[in-house]
Parts: sequence; structure tokens; C-alpha cells
Amino acid sequence: MVVVSSKPSTESARKPSHPPNRRRVVVTGMGVETPIGRNPDEYYNNLLEGVSGISEIEGFDCSNYPTRIAAEIKTFSPDGFVAPKLSKRLDKFTLYILAVGKKALADGGLTASQMEEMDKSRCGVLIGSGLGGMKIFSDSVETMYTISYKKLNPFCVPSTFTNIGSSLLAMDLGWMGPTYSISTACATSNFCILNATNHIIDGDADMMLCGGSEAPILPLGVAGFVACRALSERNDDPTKASRPWDSGRDGFVMGEGAGVLLLEELEHAKKRGANIYAEVLGGSFTSDAYHPTKPHPEGTGAILCMEKALSQSGVTREDVNYINAHATSTPAGDIKEFQAIVHCFGKNQELKVNSTKSMIGHLLGAAGAVEAIATIQAIQTGWVHPNMNLDNPDKDVDMNVLVGQKKERLDVKVAMSNSFGFGGHNSTILFAPFR
Repeated sequence: MVVVSSKPSTESARKPSHPPNRRRVVVTGMGVETPIGRNPDEYYNNLLEGVSGISEIEGFDCSNYPTRIAAEIKTFSPDGFVAPKLSKRLDKFTLYILAVGKKALADGGLTASQMEEMDKSRCGVLIGSGLGGMKIFSDSVETMYTISYKKLNPFCVPSTFTNIGSSLLAMDLGWMGPTYSISTACATSNFCILNATNHIIDGDADMMLCGGSEAPILPLGVAGFVACRALSERNDDPTKASRPWDSGRDGFVMGEGAGVLLLEELEHAKKRGANIYAEVLGGSFTSDAYHPTKPHPEGTGAILCMEKALSQSGVTREDVNYINAHATSTPAGDIKEFQAIVHCFGKNQELKVNSTKSMIGHLLGAAGAVEAIATIQAIQTGWVHPNMNLDNPDKDVDMNVLVGQKKERLDVKVAMSNSFGFGGHNSTILFAPFR
């Protein structure tokens, strides 16, 4: 099935107020690598149809683990994106960044001549990861203790750094603007997207590739989250395991992949005739200052983050009628976020909320980026995807607010995308149709 885009009506939406003389930031390209799609349209069509990417883990033998399911990318090849010699020594999270970053550029319609003419000192890369090169790290430790430190790959240390993907992509493109990574656990992508936005607003750059990547489905990655008691153990029914806001949820499901946005200053995008998907109105970061892994019991940090995002972006509560929630399918986190949303938007009768993780699991540091793309696709198509597996809604949620188990029509006025991470990191981004 191919979704036919329908331009959202602009009649009912109040145009968000832009501070005078502030540089505006728009999304002109998107790239994804997910368990249910390798490009934005395939990915979003599958979300709309309720397709799940969760299944038994095939990447390693986990028969003795209490969790044996994940949202794996079963086939991935960096061919055409990364030189074969280089790809052999890079961690998969870095390969995802290089491939998906180039997909976003291609989706942005940048021609070879335009790339040559651009001022590359004003183009940057800000793509992060929560865990970085975990496979190379794990393999290197095993080599050191079972063979010898003399057998370590000379690239083993830099290949584990979260900044290596941004760095290599910038080298490949010759981009010399702001280039680095941020690692704030599961809030990583949103932090990267917002900081990239701010670089453009502040005049540091005209174009930024930003987002997140993660490749954590490994013995160490799964075992680590098992030790946290954070993962679902619904091994007998993998596609039903991730169930945000359902009373039967028992933990999140790990996922992998990457998402990258191409952001541009508005006049820069117009000058080259770029297709504009959406506008980034702004956002906010806050800290719970409470606990390394538990959400604040009053949702204080999440509430503050959403309220600051609204005030700093010149958006009213009534303007927001769609939220792509962080909701990971954990007993505590889902409800605390829902209560925080109700606190902020309780009187907004138009509001609809969903969680992409019900189908692709939790991509950790890449979650915010692939969810931002889902949010932008909702703006583009006028459809919001279902909340799958919401069979028995938790008693503390309101089904008038949550999207059901079928896609729903929605003329998105302003959309909010939330990402919250271990360490108490909160982040909120606001997107809107470009007008």
C-alpha cells in the first residue's frame, strides 16, 4: 500500500508566532533504517498498517536469556554508501549513520553541482548514539582477555566513540561546520536534532544532518537491560510484546536502526528549490534531577520540558493536536508521561497521542529520530498511526486521547515529539506544517 499525501488544511490552524528576525529551520530531507522500512514512505506505510518488526532474536544464541525477542534489522548492507575496506572495521551503528545520512541527503534532492557550490564551512553533522560501538567494544574485551592485547584492532578505541559516525560522515562530505555527537541515553536523538536546530537559528550553520543511531542487539546489550529488569519477557508472542499503555505491559523491547533529518535555514532551502516537509518550531531540554533510571514520581521534569517547549516556540497548548510520545511499554514510564501530558494539555479536546514503539520497539539513542520522522510523516499524510496491542488500556489512561488500534485521520496543526532518557534527560521537539 502506498500512502497518498494529502496537504493538510491550513484554515483551522493558527500560524505559530516566530520571533522577529529569528532564522527559521525546516526539514528538507529524511533517511531511515528500521526493522519495518528502509525509507520514510515504506516505514510510515507499515506503521499505518500496524506492521510489527519484533520477532525472535537471530543475531546470536540467546536461548538461555529470559528475553529472546527484539526488533532486529534482519538484512542490512552498507554497499553503495561505505567503501568495503572501511565498512569491515566499523561498528554497525556507524554504518547505519553513514548509510542513513546519505539517504537523507539524497531525499533532500541535493544535486552534485549544488553540493559543490555550497559553503561547506556552514554545513554540519550532529548524529548521536546512546551506546556507541558496543560490538567492537565487546569483541575487543574478549580478544584482550582470551588472546592478547597485541591482537586488538588499532581502530578499536575510536570505533567505539559515539562521535565517530558524525565525524566520518563529515569527512566523506567535506562538511566543516559544527560536527559532534551527543549521548543522553534514550533522549539522544532529540538532543541532537534540537542542538542542530539551534546551530542554524544562531547562525553557526545553514544546513545540518542530525539524528541518532543504535545497534545494541548483542549479548552484552540484551544482558545489560535484562539485569535492569527493563525488558519484556513475552517471548511466546513477540509482535504483542511492546504494548504502551496496555495493562499487560511488562517492559520494553529493544530495537535497532537509525534516523537522520536534513535541516536547513528557510531561505537557504528556498534558494535551492528544496522540498520542505515541515518546520521545526523549537523545543526544550530539562532534567528530572531524581534517579538514574526511574521517572520522577510527579512527572515534574517532563511537564517542565513540554511547557518550556511551548513557551519558547510561541505555541499555545491549543495549537498542539498530536503527540508522538516516548512511551516505551514500561509499567511506570508510560503512565507518568501520560499524566504529564494530561497536566499540560488536559483541556485540549483535539489532542491525539500514540507511540511508535508499539511496532518497532525502543531504538534507544535512535528512537527520537525515527519517531521525529514518523511525526513529520503524520503532518505530510494527514494520518496518525495506531497504538498496537492496546487491548486492555491501563485504568489511568483516557482512550479519548490515545489513538486506537487503527490509523486515524488527523489534520496536524502542531506536533510534539517526546524523548526521555536514563539519567533523567527530557527532550521535546515541536514540528508544524510549513506555511
